[in-house]
Parts: sequence; C-alpha cells; structure tokens
Amino acid sequence: MSHSSPDPEYPMRQGIAMGTAIGAAILLFTVGLLNLLEGISAVADDSVFVIGPEYTYKFDLTTWGWIHIAVGILLIICALGLATGTTWGRVAAITLAAVSIVTNFLALPYYPAWSILIIALDVVVIWAVSTWKTTPA
Repeated sequence: MSHSSPDPEYPMRQGIAMGTAIGAAILLFTVGLLNLLEGISAVADDSVFVIGPEYTYKFDLTTWGWIHIAVGILLIICALGLATGTTWGRVAAITLAAVSIVTNFLALPYYPAWSILIIALDVVVIWAVSTWKTTPA
C-alpha cells in the first residue's frame, strides 16, 4: 500500500482538493441523512405526505419510505468513503447521488419542497465530486 504525501510544490492545490473532498463528503452525508429522515417519515406517519389523484409512478408510501431509507444509508456509507478519499467513494458518491435525484424526482408529488431540496443538494454533490482533481502520487 502506498501512502502519498502532500506535494511540496503545490501545497495550495492539495489544501483545496482536501477541502473539496471534505465539503462534498459533508454534503453527501447531509443528503443521506435527509433521505433517511424522509424515509422514516413516510414509514412512520403517512399523513405527512399529500398524494395526488393521478400519478404514474404511484407506490405505497411505505414502499417509498423504505426506498429512501435504503438510499439514505448507502449515501451515508459513501460519504464516509469519500471523506477518506477512496476512489470507490468518489464513484459511488456520483452514482448514488444520481440515484437519489431519480428517486426524489419520482417522489416529487408526495413532498415537493423536501424532494427539490434533496435534488439540489445532490446536484451540488455531483458537481463537487466530479470537479475535484486529485494530484498523482
């Protein structure tokens, strides 16, 4: 296992890269926690959500709750991987943030404000992780 030390020629770049990684990990953790809380709300008390009469992607609210709980847990695990700077954490963060966007888009009619907030945070996470450039060891 190789351990890379900060490049002495570019200490500012290394600091920015580390700050971006930590910031993206914190945002991803926040998105995961929000998904988890949304899922718990849907499973515990269905009266919080409003259901429209005609909706193409209609599932039982308990099903949506469990979907959000699962996605939230996976996002939190990815946030931990991203905080440590692992490659799998970066790939999984982008992939699961995209999955979170899709699940929240499909659940949009149930709780629009919450879903739009999570979608916006997911977009920021994808941007932050995809633009963060690591320097070669």
